[in-house]
Amino acid sequence: MRSHFALISMQPALILPMAFHVAWTALLYALLTIARAPAIWGIGRRADGSNPWAKLEPRIGANLRNQFEWPLLFYVACLLLLQQDATSHAAVVLAWIFIGGRLLHSAVQILTGNVRLRGLVFMVNFLAVLGLWTIVLAHAA
Repeated sequence: MRSHFALISMQPALILPMAFHVAWTALLYALLTIARAPAIWGIGRRADGSNPWAKLEPRIGANLRNQFEWPLLFYVACLLLLQQDATSHAAVVLAWIFIGGRLLHSAVQILTGNVRLRGLVFMVNFLAVLGLWTIVLAHAA
């Protein structure tokens, strides 16, 4: 059984990566708003009337949608760990690996459009969440 002090120190450590992902998603919303501004409000159009963000806007939108797919299972695992008082150093490390993978995934999807590389980067996110779920299931057993 873990001490009360250990729970106090580990729970915020698991909440921080979740909060970071919320902030990252909010930043992507802001970036999408900026990318759409020339087409919607006419703000930031080029002299010829074109949108300088036209090539990136669909990629930003697609990446933003991706933030609500696999990350859902990340949040559920983290919340179950918190609810079970099963937050551990391994869980916190896996959560931050997930966040690093999400940042890298966003960069690859938005800036390169390289689907093969994006798939490889996604594997980092995938494995980190599976690791979190392994901890959830091990603690529930």
